Amino acid sequence: MGDPHECPYLPGRIAREEAFRASDFPPDLYHDFMDHGFRRSGHLFYRPACEQCSECRALRIPVLRYKPKKSQRRILNKNRDIVVSIDSPRLSAEKHRIYADYLAVQHRSSQENSADDLYRFLYCSPVNTVELVYRLLDRIVAVGIADLSSRSLSSVYVYFDPEFSYRSLGTFSVLKELMICRDLGVPHYYMGFLVADCSSMSYKARFEPCEILDPSFVWQPYPAATSSRSPN
Repeated sequence: MGDPHECPYLPGRIAREEAFRASDFPPDLYHDFMDHGFRRSGHLFYRPACEQCSECRALRIPVLRYKPKKSQRRILNKNRDIVVSIDSPRLSAEKHRIYADYLAVQHRSSQENSADDLYRFLYCSPVNTVELVYRLLDRIVAVGIADLSSRSLSSVYVYFDPEFSYRSLGTFSVLKELMICRDLGVPHYYMGFLVADCSSMSYKARFEPCEILDPSFVWQPYPAATSSRSPN
């Protein structure tokens, strides 16, 4: 069990995680762990274990039931000139520069952003991880990291060049990953944790229909979110 620390999502609350490390993890076994509330960061697998809060809830989308809303179709259309490739994750100087700019501009973040930190965070994985590279006229504009198994595609992280934030690349990446799930015959798309009262997280419930993992580790339908904020 990890040490208590300040919650990164809800001010004034204390968070704690149950966690373990693994150097090699079968993809479908990781899927089973996600169905028990776990997520992955590098070689660390964790799930919330807060004593007085249960707001972090795993969220997934049943792929074949999903239909994009009108606003989401507009984003697909706006980005129809972007070419997406899928391959094994490979870090480069260009990607590191985009990641550092993304943190500085989008999140005003002071977290470590050296190439080594980025590698440990996203490019060092014990599961079957793929990288989606979004290019506009051969220029990389966004990068997505996702974990793939026969039963799920789990979005790990997406970062993009802030110069192209007007294209709503965060939402576009979700839509493209859902399309990839459909093409590969993967039945569920996992989006990580939903925190309904955190504006930077609540956008996830806009991709409907979606399901949330209840405390007994059963997936339940989740109602439409009321938040007006979405990723850019």
